[in-house]
Amino acid sequence: MLFCGLFVTLSAQDYTFSTKHIQRLASPDGKLVVMIDFVPGSNLHYSVYTDEETGPFIERSDISMELGDGTVLGRNLKVTKTERKSVNQDVRTNFYKKAIIHDQYNELSISFKGNYQVVFRAYNSGIAYRFVTKMKDSIIVTHETAEFNFSDGMPAEFESDRFTQTEAFVPYVNRKAAENGDFSEQFCTSFENTYTKIPLKEMDDNRLAFLPMLVAQGYVLSGEYLSPIHTRMAVITEADLRDYPGMYLKHTSGNSMIGYFAPLPKTWEQGGHNNLQYVVKERHDYIAKTAGTRNFPWRVIAIATEDKELADNDLVYLLSEPSKVADVSWIKPGKVAWDWWNNWNIWGVDFKAGINNETYKYYIDFAADKGIEYVILDEGWAVNKQADLFQVIPEIDLPMLVKYAESKGVGIVLWAGYAAMDKDMERVCKHYSEMGVKGFKVDFMDRDDQIVVNFYERMAAMAAKYHLFIDFHGAYKPTGLSRTYPNVLNYEGVFGLEQCKWVDSKTDMVTYEVTIPFIRMLAGPMDFTQGAMRNAAYWCYVPSWNEPMSQGTRCRQLAEYMVFDAPFAMLCDAPTAYMQEPECTEFIAKVPTVWDETRILDGRVGEFIVSAKRKGDTWYVGAITDWNARTVEIDLKSLGISSGTVTMFIDGPNAHRKGIDYQKKTMPVPADGKLKVELAPGGGTAVVVRS
Repeated sequence: MLFCGLFVTLSAQDYTFSTKHIQRLASPDGKLVVMIDFVPGSNLHYSVYTDEETGPFIERSDISMELGDGTVLGRNLKVTKTERKSVNQDVRTNFYKKAIIHDQYNELSISFKGNYQVVFRAYNSGIAYRFVTKMKDSIIVTHETAEFNFSDGMPAEFESDRFTQTEAFVPYVNRKAAENGDFSEQFCTSFENTYTKIPLKEMDDNRLAFLPMLVAQGYVLSGEYLSPIHTRMAVITEADLRDYPGMYLKHTSGNSMIGYFAPLPKTWEQGGHNNLQYVVKERHDYIAKTAGTRNFPWRVIAIATEDKELADNDLVYLLSEPSKVADVSWIKPGKVAWDWWNNWNIWGVDFKAGINNETYKYYIDFAADKGIEYVILDEGWAVNKQADLFQVIPEIDLPMLVKYAESKGVGIVLWAGYAAMDKDMERVCKHYSEMGVKGFKVDFMDRDDQIVVNFYERMAAMAAKYHLFIDFHGAYKPTGLSRTYPNVLNYEGVFGLEQCKWVDSKTDMVTYEVTIPFIRMLAGPMDFTQGAMRNAAYWCYVPSWNEPMSQGTRCRQLAEYMVFDAPFAMLCDAPTAYMQEPECTEFIAKVPTVWDETRILDGRVGEFIVSAKRKGDTWYVGAITDWNARTVEIDLKSLGISSGTVTMFIDGPNAHRKGIDYQKKTMPVPADGKLKVELAPGGGTAVVVRS
């Protein structure tokens, strides 16, 4: 039946073929199917089906790679061999949301004349493909074609009061739109923006979207103002990105997009934020120069029929190269007291707060008292605009602070700008590692061309050599480097809580926060930097650089330590603020940052999520909602819990008016194992269950 359906689809495009030149690759459960057609002398294409009956989700889409000598991989095809294999195994992780991932897939590798292969994998949770080349010397890649031609929607077999649609959650590059076809301005971006939710066919042709991006199909009731009921969804991203530029998406027409890549920089100069960036002045007319024998990045399409499946997808981790760090015992994930968001605003002390020794000793004392593993010295400890990590301001005595922190059982982490780190990487890592510093937050790369992608791997490897961990900011999305180098604990690449220092009240952080677990977080951990103790109801939020606040309730901030994946997790507010909130601070301090098990109990993109995570025999459940109040039900029996003690932080009866209003309750596990929790608008709940 599937071949007949595919034949009709392709015939409609005036394409003639023989079924012997089509390969069908199904997921282990048989529900996902990718069809690959490779007629001799023609071009390579794929299409994706979510079942045998409903027609393609992704219609026939083109795959190719053009090299500098004019060779085009994926064109004028001549197959030399096809090989299949199936894998069914468990993968033990490092510092992840699960201790063990089940890795099961079917693979098809097609070898072509010209010393290259295209490898396809079908998982129950999505499909992926990559080029593999076996050529001498280096090669230049001038262009890669990666098409994503989504269908118009499900077949028109619903009742007459329904209509189908294909919509997109688009994270546009937050730079000016291209003029005259020039996208160069858009290749410098922090990869931070909210999602524009629109029909895919209305996506702006002149703006690039960064990854990951969600495309969802389903139906809505005509004449009703209801959210679409998604029946199948795809998140497009990439994995094992190494020595190659990252992929953007560009709309072409209808429901179609293509991959778009930054050309390789040719000349650049130091500049940008506080002289800590490299500003590209000229680019080559190709995207990469790389080894002729290599694996190229995986093009990943995570697929789900229920929203909650997207928030529990492991494809990026599984498709990445295993660890190159043999001994990971020195890598210690945990939480960190952060200075920059709260603007060093401590009070009730007998010294002037700021970037100085007294202030950081205060932060260290707080961390030691509460069991917080780290304190970070963010931007300001090194002399401004010098891009020199050996020029420390006179108000800071780093060796003294590191020793003081060490005596209290606290580690020191340093912020570093990209250019300052890049120009002297080994010397910096060696010097500060020997001093006793535990890691670096490296910031303001703001690109993902081949040069910057290579910087990430060099940085990870050098840091591992000197037993330092890394938190990348000003960063593109994770692509699996944390599996290859487990000392890379976290990434920004998210429109995080820092935005509340300056964005106006029209920026809806609450809706964004219930969207990113299904899209951005699918790619990997994210340094959202939650933990605010000033919490604003819908009409109360105002931006403040000096005394920032979050949107939504206090319990929402607590819940986000379970909802968001972050092996290295910030406490964004001031130590003094936490000292005045002992219950909440004790909870945050004790929440793990890596987990033995993760389950997404319920959720809908842009509306709410209920996430359960286990460490040892203790379950932690976090739930957050949009600006709509709602009741969530937590079924403890589904987690294997029949007895024990429940501790709950719930929105107070006036949390819709005063975001800081909360209640803490302790009770036995209910006989029926079910907890019903009322979430305020912009609210949340944090639950701990100990058996």
